[in-house]
Amino acid sequence: MNKYSHVIWDWNGTLFNDVQLCVEIINELLASRKMKQISVDYYKEIFTFPVKKYYEIAGFDFTKEDFSEVGKEWMDIYEERKLEARLFDDVLPTMSRLKSSGIKQYLLSAYSLQNLENMIERFELNRFVEKVKGLDNIYAESKLQLGLELLEELDLNGAKALLIGDTLHDYETAKAMNVDCALVARGHQAKNVLLKNAGVNVYDSLEELRKDLF
Repeated sequence: MNKYSHVIWDWNGTLFNDVQLCVEIINELLASRKMKQISVDYYKEIFTFPVKKYYEIAGFDFTKEDFSEVGKEWMDIYEERKLEARLFDDVLPTMSRLKSSGIKQYLLSAYSLQNLENMIERFELNRFVEKVKGLDNIYAESKLQLGLELLEELDLNGAKALLIGDTLHDYETAKAMNVDCALVARGHQAKNVLLKNAGVNVYDSLEELRKDLF
């Protein structure tokens, strides 16, 4: 029998393999300001929530320009190019396996809700996902409140829930929700960052996670 009856998925970097695309876009913005480009490895070391802080570490000076404008510039490019990215190869087999085991699945993301719902439909994940929670804006500030709202909406009845993500913010969200957490170290934060700062299991793939936990 499975330990968990509910799984709460993060989207970007957990199910959706968009790290390379995100780095290309931030480098486009940096180049337009004649600032130093960053590597994928460095991006994974500095990425954090709220994303405004990560932008500042990357070199943006929000005393000289408005974060909301930079955030919109980034998101406009992302929305134009997002379909260049794909799901990780083990996403569909994993979600299908969980569904066949009777595990209910949900999506919780700092991505805007409307865009998230469109992507879920495009990749036909609505056959697995029972509820989607996303932000009502594009600035990826936090999903702590969304997580608490989702928890209120779910009838867990003492059942065990697991949040699966790729960042420390997912870990923080799981703690706030008082649910278990597992992290996959192939998304937006480096494995060493996750291992150092999160007291939960860190996996290299969903396949590895599934074999261990389900």
